[in-house]
Formats: sequence, C-alpha cells, structure tokens
Amino acid sequence: MASPRTITIVALSVALGLFFVFMGTIKLTPRLSRDAYNEMKRAYKSYVRALPMLKKMGVSSILLRKSIGALEVACGVVMTLVPGRPKDVANFLLLLLVLAVLFFHQLVGDPLKRYAHALVFGILLTCRLLIARQPEEQPPEKRILSVNGDEQPLIHEAAPEKGKMKVS
Repeated sequence: MASPRTITIVALSVALGLFFVFMGTIKLTPRLSRDAYNEMKRAYKSYVRALPMLKKMGVSSILLRKSIGALEVACGVVMTLVPGRPKDVANFLLLLLVLAVLFFHQLVGDPLKRYAHALVFGILLTCRLLIARQPEEQPPEKRILSVNGDEQPLIHEAAPEKGKMKVS
C-alpha cells in the first residue's frame, strides 16, 4: 500500500496540474469560456499599462498573457502526467508564476476577491513542494549500520529511550 505521503503528493500533483491546465487554456483560447477569456484579456492589458517597462521591452499584453498561459498549460501537464524530478521543477516554475501574478494584482490594486484563488493555489504549490522534498522516513527495523560485515542497529536505536530503564 502506498504511504500517506505518496498519496498526498499524487493527489496534489493531479489537482494542481489540472487546475493550471484549465487556467492556462482560458488564457489561450475562448473555447472554454468566452467571458473568462475576455476578462483575462482586460486584466493583462491593465498589467502591461501598470508596468511601462514591459512596453519598452516589447512585451505586449497579448504576448504576456499567451506566454503565461502556455507555461501554465505545459507545467500543468507535467504536474499531472510526468513522474519524478520534472514534477518538482514544474511545481517551482508555477510557484514563481503565481508570485508574479500576485505581484501584478497588487500593482493594479485589485481587491482580494480577484486574486484569492492565486493565493490559495500558491499555498498549495508550496505545500506540495515541501512535502515532495522531505526525505522518506524508513521504518526503524530497516535502519542498520554495517561494521566489519556485521549488521548492527544504529547507536541511538540501541540505547534505551531517555527516562526509561532497560530491564534484562
């Protein structure tokens, strides 16, 4: 049976991956929701207006929206389908992207209700990354030390617990 840690990581990966595929698709095409797509277009125009240096660098609202949408879709697919280290890289990229989006919302003065979802998903991405990066604990009976070919329990496990007396 899979450990609770593994189940948590898989569940978060799939849920977060699907969410970002959905949100990225909304930024790229009006097929899922024309209203949401038009709202994204409006929002990204205000982000570019609030950061004139983007205009100076040649970044239009369309390029910014489509770049972020494509990155969300790509990282969402990786989070959902690809095993191993690429999942953690996609998680980290999405976390950076969420931080950028939170910055944009703050920059234009959006109310909390407009970016609460980004805040929640940023927290979920952080939790998933922290859980995934923790080393898997081995059961005590598996932790042994090999000295001159003899297997012995680790010192802290061979000693009696503090405050308890060892009776033979």
